[in-house]
This record gives sequence, C-alpha cells and structure tokens, in this order.
Amino acid sequence: MKVLLTGGTGYIGSHTAIELIKLGYDVEIMDNLYNSKITVLDSIKKITGVKPKFYQVDLLDKEGMDKMFAVGNYDLVIHFAGLKAVGESVKKPLKYYENNVGGTINLLDCMKKYSVKKIIFSSSATVYGDQGVAELTEEMQTGVGITNPYGETKHVIEEILKDVAEADEKFEVAILRYFNPVGSHPSGLIGEDPNDIPNNLMPIIMKVYTGEIEKLKVYGNDYNTIDGTGVRDYIHVVDLAKGHVAVIQKMKPGVLFYNLGTGKGTSVLEMISAFEKASGRKLPYEIAGRRAGDLAEMYASPKKAEKELGWKTELTVEDAMNDTINYLNYLKEK
Repeated sequence: MKVLLTGGTGYIGSHTAIELIKLGYDVEIMDNLYNSKITVLDSIKKITGVKPKFYQVDLLDKEGMDKMFAVGNYDLVIHFAGLKAVGESVKKPLKYYENNVGGTINLLDCMKKYSVKKIIFSSSATVYGDQGVAELTEEMQTGVGITNPYGETKHVIEEILKDVAEADEKFEVAILRYFNPVGSHPSGLIGEDPNDIPNNLMPIIMKVYTGEIEKLKVYGNDYNTIDGTGVRDYIHVVDLAKGHVAVIQKMKPGVLFYNLGTGKGTSVLEMISAFEKASGRKLPYEIAGRRAGDLAEMYASPKKAEKELGWKTELTVEDAMNDTINYLNYLKEK
C-alpha cells in the first residue's frame, strides 16, 4: 500500500512514517517545513533504512499538490499537516481557517480528482469542548464550547469529512482524536523540536531544561485535582503512531472515530516531577493564574480503540521522559 503523509516531517507524522515503513508500507511525505526540519528524513533513514520520497509542498499550493498526486498513485492519505498553536490561533484566526480548513479542501479536491478514497485525519480532543466531565468518549457531541480557533478548525474539518463520505459511498474516513502526545523515538533521533514558540507543556519543559526559556509557568494550582494543577492525558508519541497503523486495516466506506489516549490523567506537577527524575535536574517554575478556557481535568476513554482496533498504549509517562532526554542529548551533540 502506498501512503502519503501530509505534514510527514512533523512530530507525529515522522514517528508514524517510521512505524509504517517498518511494516513494509510505501511512504511518501509532503510538508512545507513551516514547523519541521528536512533533516528528519535522514533520521527516518537511520532508523528504518529507508528515506521516504519528499515533496516540499504547501496545503494552499493546489498546483503543487496536483503535480504530486498526478504521479503519486496513492492508496491512502494520512493528513497531519496544519497549524496547531492554540494561542496563535486566537490572535490570527483567519490564518488558521485558511490554512487548516482551506488546505484540507484543496487536499480533498486532489484526492477526488485522482480517485484516492481513503483518508486518516489527525484530529484533536479539543473538538469535545467542555463536556462537564473528565472522561471523554467518542459518542459525546462535539463542537460545543470549543475555546479557540485551532479547535474549531479541527471540528469543521471533521464535519467536512463526514459530508464527503456521505456524498461518496466508496469514501473511507478514519478520524483520530489525539490527546496529548509526548516523548520521542527510543533511538533519540527524532522528537518534538518546533520552530515556533511552543504552547504545549512538554516542549516548554524541554526549552526550560535547555535554558531557552527561563522558567515554566504553571497556570493554576487551585483546581479540584490531585495537586491543584491541571490534569491531562499524555500519550507516548510511539503509541500514538501505532494507532494510525492499527486503524488502516479496519477502514471501510463511511467514517470511523477513535480516541487515542491512555485513559488516565497526569497533572502538570506530576509531569514536572517525572521530567526532573529522568533528567536528574530541578526545573524552575512559578505558579500563575488560571488561563481562560482551561479545564481542570480531561482524559480519553480508549475502550473503543482497544475493542475495535486491538490497540492500546504500552508506554508510560516515565518512558516518554527518558526518551525525551535521549532526544535532547542527541540535539545537543548535533
């Protein structure tokens, strides 16, 4: 099977490329390198022995995508590409709608033109909004109470994919709602290394560790949680990548939805403690006020994915921290 990964040199895309190549899939990557680095291709080759064919193409470059699809003969698209900084999306909503939603429409137009009927979409737990409960299931209504344009773009794209599948009875869609990816490949050769200012906890922890950021801000310590700080479901990126592989064989006409998470939460202070244990160093942090829109606690119910895909997480937060240290050491030596 020939698979195109949009955004394939990014954090999750590159780890998924490795898992696919290991299982014999023919992988090609499209990325504009806005928030990733071309050197990731060399790391993928070091790990797998295969360097995927690469196209530096933007989602908004319809002509460039058309040329790629004209020769690609793809069986499946895994769609990772998109802007993802929540804070930036609040300041620049039109940029996010144009890139994420408009770019996905361009992609689907190319898929239709070249009769590519299978797509796995990289969605997010943000589509659930505030459900008033911590554990989130796929049966819950989405699109209500989403607190930022980034999350709204994910929800809009999900709706577009449902409409496309409704209009074409042969179209196969799998929507994977990620929780909080962390960690790196155990080789230490690839991991999260964003070009932009990070918004998520783990890359900020990494930049505090390397001295690029002076201290970590913990937003709120008065939530009704184990230690007062926000609790989230942190999934090792390798487990997440394997979830994409697991869903491929289960795809069928119509739309499938799966949460990819661990089913348990970890607080911000627990994450800091786990990183300190792995690194052997204390991290400077300060308690700040709550951020508007932040929820006290949320985590996945992964039961559907386990039952239908035979997939469940195998790696822990501690594994993620150890692998992240390996990756930071690799970056330091480069």
